[in-house]
Amino acid sequence: MFTGIIQAVGHIAHLVETNGGDARVQVAANGLDLTEVKLGDSIACNGVCLTVVEKTDDRFSVDVSAETFSCTIGFAPGERVNLEMAMRLSDRLGGHLVSGHVDGVGHVLHFAPVAASPAGGEDGSWRLDIRAPETLARFLAPKGSVAVNGVSLTVNKVSGADISINLIPHTLEQTQLCDLQAGARVNLEADMLARYADRLLNYVHEQDKD
Repeated sequence: MFTGIIQAVGHIAHLVETNGGDARVQVAANGLDLTEVKLGDSIACNGVCLTVVEKTDDRFSVDVSAETFSCTIGFAPGERVNLEMAMRLSDRLGGHLVSGHVDGVGHVLHFAPVAASPAGGEDGSWRLDIRAPETLARFLAPKGSVAVNGVSLTVNKVSGADISINLIPHTLEQTQLCDLQAGARVNLEADMLARYADRLLNYVHEQDKD
């Protein structure tokens, strides 16, 4: 389990394909403290929960399946990735509960500075508009939470499967999201509370029909 508060931005250092499209991926931690990381621990890479199978002082390796490659992005050699170690029960929940199980890949429609006033100028924030897969639209709500490449963010507006998010300067400085541009693809994970609420409502509806 994760919080969506990014601890470091690493990069994909090496990728070696194995059988059937699976691969062992080596990640340069770039400032993430791996001192207490043990083999078998989980680290989220761009929002994807992966298991550490090898480690050095500043790098760790994970095995990524062909299935994961088919439904996520962010593992090309040289690509920067948001990193977060699994939370402990004693940790503050600064973002929201993130499972590290990506629900789908969205497309960036717009990414640009926010004007500070109608007269012009900028306030340092950027607006990020994303088109999510239609299957995720039901889980997206204004002022609700969503994880974008593993970053816990608040949804400002929703129109169908399109969402609009405001990114403050700190978020841009501390995450890989500053690399985005229109047309880019991003990993999305819906708020698990929304998913459970949806399941509960559907279950009640199914029982009423019986």
